[in-house]
Amino acid sequence: MLNDMEAVHRHIIGRRSANRSLPPYRAALTDEIVEILSTFFAKERPGAAVSGVRRVGGGASKEQFFFTLSEGGEEEKFLLRMDPRSAITETDREREFILIGAMQGRVPVPEPVWIDNDAKHFPQSAAILRVVSGVTKPSDAGVKVSGLGTWLGPDLRAKIKDQFLDHLVEIHRYDFRANPLPGFEVPDADPKQAARWAYNYWRELWDVDEGEARPIMALASQWLADNMPDTADLVMLHGDYRTGNYLFDEESGEITALLDWELARIGDYHEDLGWVLMEIFGAFDPDGTFRASDLFEREEFIGEYERRSGRSVNRRTLHYYDVMSSWKCNVIVAANGLAAARSQHNHQDVLLTFLAAAAPMFANDLVRLLSKGAPA
Repeated sequence: MLNDMEAVHRHIIGRRSANRSLPPYRAALTDEIVEILSTFFAKERPGAAVSGVRRVGGGASKEQFFFTLSEGGEEEKFLLRMDPRSAITETDREREFILIGAMQGRVPVPEPVWIDNDAKHFPQSAAILRVVSGVTKPSDAGVKVSGLGTWLGPDLRAKIKDQFLDHLVEIHRYDFRANPLPGFEVPDADPKQAARWAYNYWRELWDVDEGEARPIMALASQWLADNMPDTADLVMLHGDYRTGNYLFDEESGEITALLDWELARIGDYHEDLGWVLMEIFGAFDPDGTFRASDLFEREEFIGEYERRSGRSVNRRTLHYYDVMSSWKCNVIVAANGLAAARSQHNHQDVLLTFLAAAAPMFANDLVRLLSKGAPA
């Protein structure tokens, strides 16, 4: 049943496969973005003027630009998120746009304002969101990829941790049956379909991007195929929930916006928990204490999630998604990112090549997790 996955994911895989033979991608120049935005708003907001266009640093998967829209003496600040030809994670702008809209008033998110999923106005699929103030890491964190080994420290940790977990619980409470979202399918044909959809999609991406044959990846792939757990409680997943994917006010510690919803889908809540608990997104104290996203020790996080959500965490199921998380990350850095860089289909080819160096770490995680085995 390797073809069993959401229709949108089948479309994404087909698109990525078709794009492999296209010529190199050239990142948009600022002057070009100014012209494109001006043309777009001449139709959408006649009389509004575009100014202050500047590229946003970082972003391994999207080209991003801040800009200001002025009209009648008022100024509004927006963010343009536009796909490159290929990214380290291949996603759908419209799904992300729809879900962020549904989360308005539930958890802090940017306001989605315009969408051009079919690239009728922009060179690639694009979305425009209202700018939210905040930072993704402390100002003294140095130059590093946001969210990878970020150390918040005790003061910020105390201010952020409860918000972080409460927002995740609230996302998982979203009633997708009473409030269905266009483009989001429900994996309820059988108890293993949620795990199967996740496995099939990432396995297919590994194959499309010709991930290098590695014994540990072959072993992990077979183990994941053979040990799919049943899902009794489907929830809306964020898909990439961690420090680095939220904005916060550095003085108050208030989380001002949850970011990067592009991997969201309906599935097993253990999948989000396994992602949060990955070592690469956390930090170690000098005494060796590990905190997920530098916020919670592992058992503390699990216990608090159970208490606040009312759900039970099945340790064998969580172990499965611990393995899947490291396996997915290996797919992302060792296949998807490298393929985008080699084909010159991404504006961040240097960063994507750099991130590929994390593959041995994820391979080591897989060895550790598979050797340990699932809890009894």
